[in-house]
Amino acid sequence: QVQLVESGGGLVQPGGSLRLSCAASGSIRSIDTMGWYRQAPGKQRELVARITNSGSTNYVDSVKGRFTISGDNAKNTVYLQMNSLKPEDTAVYYCNAAIKLSIGNGYVISWGQGTQVTVSS
Repeated sequence: QVQLVESGGGLVQPGGSLRLSCAASGSIRSIDTMGWYRQAPGKQRELVARITNSGSTNYVDSVKGRFTISGDNAKNTVYLQMNSLKPEDTAVYYCNAAIKLSIGNGYVISWGQGTQVTVSS
């Protein structure tokens, strides 16, 4: 019913930047929140940043001042601008969205397939 497609991961040197994108498509009436999670090897998945449909944002402390989440409601797309990247930012980054479906009154939490971000010299 809903698909999230991520792009923008890759390999970058410490101090570099990357921009992740995630586009939602399918039977969407509205999106309440979109966000980015990450999971490093041997660690639990953690919330990195989230944005609501009104534009409110929150970040995990470790990325504050370095990462910026933004959204385009018309395109059902969320972005994560990552600056001053550190090796500890290395992880698989997953897009997440809380979506009201256009079919019936359904509500789903959808996940993207994940995109690898590697910060290494």
